[in-house]
Amino acid sequence: MRDEKIVLVFQGGGALGAYQAGAYEALHEAGIRPEWLAGISIGAINSAIIAGSPIDQRVENLRRFWHKVSSGLSGVFYGNGDIMRRWFNEASALMGSFTGVPGFFTPRLMEPWAMIGDPMAAISVYDTAPLCETLGELVDFDLINKGDVRVSLGAVDVESGNFRYFDNTVGNLDFAHVAASGALPPGFAPIEIDGRHYWDGGIVSNTPLQKVLGQQLESDLCIFQVDLFSATGPMPKTMFDVESRQKEIRYSSRTRMNTDLFRRMQRVRMAAKRLMAKLPPEFADDPDARLLEEIGNDAAVTIVHLIYRQAAYESHSKDYEFSRLSVEEHWRAGYDDVVETLSSPEWKNRKRPKHGIEIFDLAEKRLKPSN
Repeated sequence: MRDEKIVLVFQGGGALGAYQAGAYEALHEAGIRPEWLAGISIGAINSAIIAGSPIDQRVENLRRFWHKVSSGLSGVFYGNGDIMRRWFNEASALMGSFTGVPGFFTPRLMEPWAMIGDPMAAISVYDTAPLCETLGELVDFDLINKGDVRVSLGAVDVESGNFRYFDNTVGNLDFAHVAASGALPPGFAPIEIDGRHYWDGGIVSNTPLQKVLGQQLESDLCIFQVDLFSATGPMPKTMFDVESRQKEIRYSSRTRMNTDLFRRMQRVRMAAKRLMAKLPPEFADDPDARLLEEIGNDAAVTIVHLIYRQAAYESHSKDYEFSRLSVEEHWRAGYDDVVETLSSPEWKNRKRPKHGIEIFDLAEKRLKPSN
């Protein structure tokens, strides 16, 4: 195979983002170094920490972040069975919603005079100033803006409704761009950047895969797409299941739609490349030939799809349940899924895709058993 550019695509999903951190640790141990990180919401935070850290400190800084945000709910679970564990998780989520999450957000004072002094308090429940402080401790934005690793962070303009990517190949990134990508309403206030206000990109699209596939490819890509919500799932049995299922559907990636469209378009681009090589020299200046030359390329894309699989005891609160126990479980699940994928015969024996794209979804569906 030809050399591939390594791309990490990180979906949004709050507390489930520890799965991405664990996945990255396994990739890092395997010697896989990303050249492009694209993230939304918690995926933007993980991306900034990775790209904004020296290579030998990336995993350590991810651990520092996830240890900090889980430090307020570091209690031990002593119960047995899925029912008891669900109650533990629900209690942890409820506590975090009242007290906030260390290093991430704190509840706003809801008194009327506070709203007068701070207009953002009138349109949000939490203050994300602690997140900016945490990013200041863990992320070197000068390193990000040096551009050795491309970083793309998705957000949505509150007033226009337009989706936008902040990209270090276009301009410098700072705390505000990361916070904007994760400013999910009504919990978090929009972030002002250059006179415009931005909310969490997940409102429009919760995965940056389309951003990556929509580029004019200059080389082969190997994309590790790390999702936190699964598009497929069981029929709900309770109202809690309904809320959980609709959240998964809303925030899951439309991977098949995006990849099917890319496959069709890439076959056209590859055909255009081959056709240009067959045309007589006198057609070189023909406008149609120049158009074909512009769009033609024979790049190939390999996508490794990694998806967090919801445990039987998890509910709709799983993306805002920051207990130490759950964070460590999510981290381990991401790590194990990557190890399983990279050790599989299908991955080890893979070849360059012949028709533009190939997708691997090799990780075992890890549903935690009942005790």
